[in-house]
Amino acid sequence: MAVTDPLGDMLTRIRNGQQAKKDSVLTPASKLRARVLDVLQREGYIRGYSEEAEAVHPSLRIDLKYFEGQPAIQYVQRVSKPGRRVYTGAKELPRVRNGLGITIVSTPKGVLSDAEARDQNVGGEVLCQVF
Repeated sequence: MAVTDPLGDMLTRIRNGQQAKKDSVLTPASKLRARVLDVLQREGYIRGYSEEAEAVHPSLRIDLKYFEGQPAIQYVQRVSKPGRRVYTGAKELPRVRNGLGITIVSTPKGVLSDAEARDQNVGGEVLCQVF
């Protein structure tokens, strides 16, 4: 079955894996998913990820992170969806929980967190919010 929102599917797999207290989850590989995982790793929301090259379909194994038994990601929401894209400038990037969370943005300079996008003064498509 075809997935219409691959990034939303990955975020749901992470959310479900953390609720089930899994050590890691698998998701099909793509460049966009890998760049979003780079941002999540830089910001400390996941331990890391690795590419697994199976015979037919390459996939990404995401190592989930917990702090004192609680998931590091308490809240994750997809903002820009296939049916409704959301774009914003560098000055209007939303803050999540007064700066405690991050907004992941796809910009001309790559996939960045909101703080990195503000520093580089670039806007773009708001992919998701994580806290």
